[in-house]
Amino acid sequence: MTEHTVKAFDADIGRLRGLISQMGGLAEDAIARAMKALARNDPELAAEVRAADKAIDALQAEVERLAVQVIALRAPMAVDLREVVAALKIAGVVERIGDYAKNIARRVPLIDGEHRIEPVSILPAMGRMASEMVRDALDAFAARDAEAAVGVCDSDLALDDFYDSIFRTLVTYMVENPKTISQVAHLLFVAKNLERIGDHATNVAEMVYFAATGAPMADRERGGDPEFGPASLNRRAKG
Repeated sequence: MTEHTVKAFDADIGRLRGLISQMGGLAEDAIARAMKALARNDPELAAEVRAADKAIDALQAEVERLAVQVIALRAPMAVDLREVVAALKIAGVVERIGDYAKNIARRVPLIDGEHRIEPVSILPAMGRMASEMVRDALDAFAARDAEAAVGVCDSDLALDDFYDSIFRTLVTYMVENPKTISQVAHLLFVAKNLERIGDHATNVAEMVYFAATGAPMADRERGGDPEFGPASLNRRAKG
């Protein structure tokens, strides 16, 4: 990367990247801890995850303040402006990822711990996939790596397929075991939150691609089974 004549601008950009990296680290940790709380039925850990979300919110506010300051004082252009705007948007997306982790944590105390059901064990793997997508997307932002950003979008196909598989498993289990409807309903919400985290990681990757190239990423095929999943159920209900 070339240095700018105004060294303070480079410092501001570095600061923005650092703040985004901090947010990403906290969001990844929140996902991992929320899934651990779910797997262990640990309401205390879940409460810690919910409380820690305030730190992500605070960092987002700092990114917004700094980004507005940079635009007002430095008047960046071209690739520099794209990077500042990308940082501003990415901060909002990462904050939402933190909210999804918090939502997962909120489900933990609502699930009956005395009669744990087997499908709980398959969700942590999906959580790891979603967390890896978040990390890869933010690494791509730090490196201004358009190719890595495309890779994140490709990973979303696998996550969507995983979600559809879990959705089928949970619905089947619920039908065969009606007494588990309450637990399964909460687990379906957890799976959906993880799927949305993957979608948000993809949004970050698309912003990174635009910031690095100045062109929008080409439309990409979405994953999932169109014949069996939440969308298909909605279509059938309407039809």
